Amino acid sequence: MTDHFEIHERDGAARLGEVRLAEPRTTPALADDFVEDAGSLWPEDRAVPEGSEEHVTLLPHRAFPSGTAEEVEEAFAVPYPDVDYPSGAVVSPTTARDYGADVYALSTAGGIAGHASAFREAIVDVRAAIPADTALYLSGVATPRNAAVLAYAGVDLLDAHRAVVKGTQGKYLTSEGEHFLSDLEELPCACPACRTPREEFTREDCAEHNENALRAELATVRERIRAGRLRDYVEGQARHEPWLTAAFREFDQEWSYLEERTPIYRRSGMAATTDDTLRRVEIQRFAERVTSRYRNRFDNPLVLVPCSATKPYSESQSHEQFHDAIQYRAHLVSMTSPIGVVPQELETTYPAQHYDTAVTGRWTETEIEFVARVLRRYLERNEYPRIVAHLPGDYREIVDRVEPHVDAPIEYTVEDHPTTTDSIANLMRALDGELKYGKRERQHNTLKAIADYQFGEGAGDELFDELSIQSRYPKLRAHDGEGEQLAAMVPQYGTLSLTLAGARRWVESAVPTKRVEIDAFVPHGNVLAPGIVEADETIRTGDEVVVEGPKAFAIGRAAMFGREMAESTRGVAVDVRHVEER
Repeated sequence: MTDHFEIHERDGAARLGEVRLAEPRTTPALADDFVEDAGSLWPEDRAVPEGSEEHVTLLPHRAFPSGTAEEVEEAFAVPYPDVDYPSGAVVSPTTARDYGADVYALSTAGGIAGHASAFREAIVDVRAAIPADTALYLSGVATPRNAAVLAYAGVDLLDAHRAVVKGTQGKYLTSEGEHFLSDLEELPCACPACRTPREEFTREDCAEHNENALRAELATVRERIRAGRLRDYVEGQARHEPWLTAAFREFDQEWSYLEERTPIYRRSGMAATTDDTLRRVEIQRFAERVTSRYRNRFDNPLVLVPCSATKPYSESQSHEQFHDAIQYRAHLVSMTSPIGVVPQELETTYPAQHYDTAVTGRWTETEIEFVARVLRRYLERNEYPRIVAHLPGDYREIVDRVEPHVDAPIEYTVEDHPTTTDSIANLMRALDGELKYGKRERQHNTLKAIADYQFGEGAGDELFDELSIQSRYPKLRAHDGEGEQLAAMVPQYGTLSLTLAGARRWVESAVPTKRVEIDAFVPHGNVLAPGIVEADETIRTGDEVVVEGPKAFAIGRAAMFGREMAESTRGVAVDVRHVEER
């Protein structure tokens, strides 16, 4: 049971946590001044120390370096005792398991730093073996340049050993690199150590600066986690060293590890400025759901249009012109990098209204390939009588790649630019004779499309078979045929918030329900992790979840992913919105 570490915020695999000591410490952090090593069992036997609430005690251990044979590790593995003070266990990917410790120190850290695939494999294996609410400690590897990537991978604790040693060697560290002290004519830092005049700056000062720079970098990382923007920072920070770029790309390929830990929406925006953004979980998840869950419910032609800088798209000047020309005679779908394709019903759904991208008028080959693949999968799933491509020239290659695989005819309507008078006139003429769909149909299809996206294929029809709408877009409320409210649209994230009646419909439907089983109590406000008996492993942070127990039925929002709920002994697992006592 983890008593002395608690996670307060999550940003993918990165976490903002608290080591609960007499003087609490916020992680990711340097552990130098609050972790004490009780020593190695290789040279001699050691008694279990008394421990203290003042620090984390690494229990007597046998560390195994990278490359040690598994049979050797298993033969000499330490059966760590159960103690009642803050404790840590030293493990390798082979020996890692739940020892009841608060902190797990990775003995192979020195052998994997600098080797991207080995680093990714070790972190993923250890994280899978230890409880979700425990801290992972990598000793002897941290520098200001790599700290952000280490935290992004899921490391909670580091130390200043490497940075200090490099300082004594005359190597001056910054968040972007490493410099020989002898090459610096001036010091690019204003920390206390660097206030020493350059001609008097010694290697001891350099070591002090390196530790200061590392602490400052971790403070930046913590703020990025609080803001939900660590990935944006890492995409730039990793560029400073090839192995770091390779490492975070390795984690992008480790889909199950990152996807499980990535929330379905964030409060913050997303900077989409590199091709690496296309591999983000949020981007891939949106594309996958649009091409496997979403179903077009309009009978009208399809009009493909470019995205806009203003989000949601419908509030931009260009899209207002498109809507004036189309007049609900066609189904509007926006094409964009990095999202792919965005049906009009999902324009507010995260991350469609939450990203900002660099617009150059030129697409990279990676962007073209990705958007073309998504568009093709979308059109293979959704049939249209015909397609109107109201797109500028730089979008043309994407459609050209998809056209041979589409049965519906494609008509191009843009001359020079989509908003010129001639282009808008062409778009209007292309839709001559088409019938308009009404407001009721538009609203119904929007709620059903969001339900499909959020809960699974067919959820819209299952949950809203008899539907009436109240309020105005984008704050639509879904009611059943008798007037009882089932759900409300959350305009900030383009998701649905269910009522108890909606939750009951979900449970009774054929749509897979994300359930959390609790003990015999009635939750008020939230459900804490210790009260959870079992949780669906498909639950992601931010998901709607049904909470059930002997005394209560409730609906709320997940504050952890499913496996973390089941394994954790601290923290809020579900923010409960509505509860019914049984």
